[in-house]
Amino acid sequence: MEFEPKIMAFCCQFCAYSAADLAGSMRLQYPPNVRIVRLLCTGKVDPLHLLRAFQEGWDGVFVAGCLEGECHFLAGNLHAKQWINYTKKLLKELGIEPERLEMFNMSAAMGTKFADTVKEMTERIKKLGPSPLRRDVKDSH
Repeated sequence: MEFEPKIMAFCCQFCAYSAADLAGSMRLQYPPNVRIVRLLCTGKVDPLHLLRAFQEGWDGVFVAGCLEGECHFLAGNLHAKQWINYTKKLLKELGIEPERLEMFNMSAAMGTKFADTVKEMTERIKKLGPSPLRRDVKDSH
């Protein structure tokens, strides 16, 4: 049986979450293995949220926010990008591939971009394999 990664997506409600909704309305096909956490702004994400997702066994995590320079809260997505880069360094120090975490920017009108983002992350995580912290895959072997 092929490994199906579990991916968590932290999405801002104004852009990325709306893009996900649009992808659904457009009936775009993308892997069903992503779970979306809607945020008021990606600026609310901090390393503890991201690390907790990995601790709970998620194979990959992405944060999706407004296009750079177009954040509804001025610079929230720029703050999120800084936290992503910081958290990637922490993951590397913990022995977890930093490629399991990524930041994407999109507008509410980019339903196709959202679907492509989920496909990209799914393929990336499939190549990396299950997270070293994921218990259900380890126990089944």
